[in-house]
Amino acid sequence: MRAVTTSPPPDVDVVLPCLNEAGALPWVLARVPAGWRALVVDNGSTDGSADLARSLGATVVTEPRRGFGAACHAGLTAATADVVCFCDCDASLDPSLLTPFVDEVRAGTSDLVLGRRRPQAGGAWPVHARAGNLALARMLRRRTGLHLHDLGPLRAARREGLLALGLTDRRSGYPLQMVVRAADAGWRVAEHDVPYLPRTGASKVTGTWRGTWHAVRDMRRVLAEAPAVRAGHGEGSGVR
Repeated sequence: MRAVTTSPPPDVDVVLPCLNEAGALPWVLARVPAGWRALVVDNGSTDGSADLARSLGATVVTEPRRGFGAACHAGLTAATADVVCFCDCDASLDPSLLTPFVDEVRAGTSDLVLGRRRPQAGGAWPVHARAGNLALARMLRRRTGLHLHDLGPLRAARREGLLALGLTDRRSGYPLQMVVRAADAGWRVAEHDVPYLPRTGASKVTGTWRGTWHAVRDMRRVLAEAPAVRAGHGEGSGVR
């Protein structure tokens, strides 16, 4: 009888929503920490992103339903590690920066850790996108009391807790809904500065005023939801 060998479970799963990011994938995947699993969620790419990701050692998840939230949630449901991270797949953020985020979650000092984007070049974050983000942060503060400065995509939390939030948005409101429902559940939320680089290729969401407006509209809808009553994850919500 031949021995059956199995791969060790990943230390951390990193969800990387992907739509035509072949130009950025080598840079991004090379920076995923050793022992972590890259879950590249292909959201309908036509540039060979999925095949390239596989050739670079990533696990590819296919999500035919278009939408940033749809891709993120497909990655979350495919994850098996205790801690799950999220990172854009356009080379604007370095996934190795997630290491201290994961340490903080594992230590139990925070339940959700977010990266506050700090642009490293003039074109890294267009004015209209930054203005929309600022407005949403202010609305989030009024809705939840969280004093966040950014709703960026670089983040880490425990998988079971994220699934228990019952996230339903499958468009641009997904990252915000995660924070809102985490606050409603009493999670401890932390925010840390991270360098934000010019992305590779054109943005699918905030590259234009129209795209930014649609994203803000999706997020305003999330903020209008009634507060959810859920089991607390920590001792009380707040930003560290």
